[in-house]
Amino acid sequence: MPVVDPADVDVAPADLDFELPNVGPGPDPLALAAVAAEHDFLVVLLQRDHHCTRCRDQVRTVADRYDEFAARDAAVASVLPEPVERAREWAERYDPPYPLLADPNAEVGERYGQPVRFGPLGSLSDFFGRQPEAVVVDLRDGAEAARVVYAHRGTTTFDRPSVDDLLAAVDGAHT
Repeated sequence: MPVVDPADVDVAPADLDFELPNVGPGPDPLALAAVAAEHDFLVVLLQRDHHCTRCRDQVRTVADRYDEFAARDAAVASVLPEPVERAREWAERYDPPYPLLADPNAEVGERYGQPVRFGPLGSLSDFFGRQPEAVVVDLRDGAEAARVVYAHRGTTTFDRPSVDDLLAAVDGAHT
């Protein structure tokens, strides 16, 4: 599994910040600062695209165990590189208990280092190029001092961490 050493994740705190339309629970738009005001950690699930079956499975699996994240003072946000209308379809279909964010220009994925395969061709189509990524962000010192404590950068659509892996990453960061 391509878990990345947090020391090798070259994302400055300012680049971790975002404000995106939210079609799920919580404020709309949702900003990192709003999450930091209420939670110690944020688990960011960067999805491939609207059509990705594995992405949909991940949204449902995390939703089923969301209480375990909440018990650890960790919020979850799923980021879909699609327009608000497409993200809203997901929200209506899967009803996650956490924010579902629309990022039509994939700006957050770019800043967080979400992998894209196949060079220029992959950049033209999220379906072919964009791979899943999961990031745990430590917000205990506020959004302005946010830092990545875990990153899993997928090499295929099937390559994503389990819920247990994500929970273990949050637990490990608490120490």
